[in-house]
Amino acid sequence: MRVIAGEAKGRTLVAPRGGDTRSATDRIRETLFAIVEPTLPGATVLDLFAGAGTLGIEALSRGATHATFVERGHDAVRALERNLKATGFLARSTVITADVARYLSSRPAGPFTLAFADPPFADVIGLETTLAHPGLRAALAPEALVVARFLRKHPPAFPPDAVAVRVKEIGEENIVFLRYAEPAAGG
Repeated sequence: MRVIAGEAKGRTLVAPRGGDTRSATDRIRETLFAIVEPTLPGATVLDLFAGAGTLGIEALSRGATHATFVERGHDAVRALERNLKATGFLARSTVITADVARYLSSRPAGPFTLAFADPPFADVIGLETTLAHPGLRAALAPEALVVARFLRKHPPAFPPDAVAVRVKEIGEENIVFLRYAEPAAGG
């Protein structure tokens, strides 16, 4: 695994021991970042289910100013911290060792302009819960982009106020780019 582009291009990233996390492949990241590239300069990123941090680190490498990584697995957090040190992005990052739902319930600081929701593929309910969590919605800046990745054969239910602005199919996976509708005035 390596950083594809930007400031840390070519730097090797380590993966956590065991098979509990799955990092986005180069092909997935190339496709995803070709789409979000215009939003990256100055972005504040929230990387949920961060694993080794490949998505958030790639965003930092391409111009994001700060990334908050949320991961509960201790081996994954150790790999993430090693990757942040190796890329020189530790000072521009916050690493939260916690369950995503618990983190979102803690009223996270924001606003985030870009969020990644990339849980293990077997956790469709976790993705649905995350996307519908009021803490996520509250932490996002207006017009923030949320990127969700899942297996096409197991699509999650999206919250009614989440609007898919783009869907990209890659092999057996879907990447959905969402924006939340603005709340009605007075509501």
